[in-house]
Amino acid sequence: MKNNIEIKIKVTYLENQSDIYANQYIYTYTITITNNGNVGVQLLTRHWRIQDETGHIEDVIGKGVIGQQPHLSPKESFQYSSGSIIKTQTGSMKGSYGMINDRGERFNVKIPEFILSKPYTLH
Repeated sequence: MKNNIEIKIKVTYLENQSDIYANQYIYTYTITITNNGNVGVQLLTRHWRIQDETGHIEDVIGKGVIGQQPHLSPKESFQYSSGSIIKTQTGSMKGSYGMINDRGERFNVKIPEFILSKPYTLH
């Protein structure tokens, strides 16, 4: 937790939408961002680093999340869902959010690495 911003992540494998014969493994993730600080913050940008088990890396950089740049007052949370398609059965994602607080101070919040994996694939 940096600057009192907490990130929680839940990953789901979409077996019915994935196509293992075409090497397309589809995952959704739900992220909850909580402002545990005493100053409001706004999420401005995102940077994702997505890696499959072959070592292929894709960087995704852009404004906000799901078309929004949410403002979180103290003790407020914002939750959103998105997805990723990788070419292998397992992979990982990590990154950062570029934020600004109500005092005009910019900072980055690390998104902890999480695993993209079909259930029961990893021990």
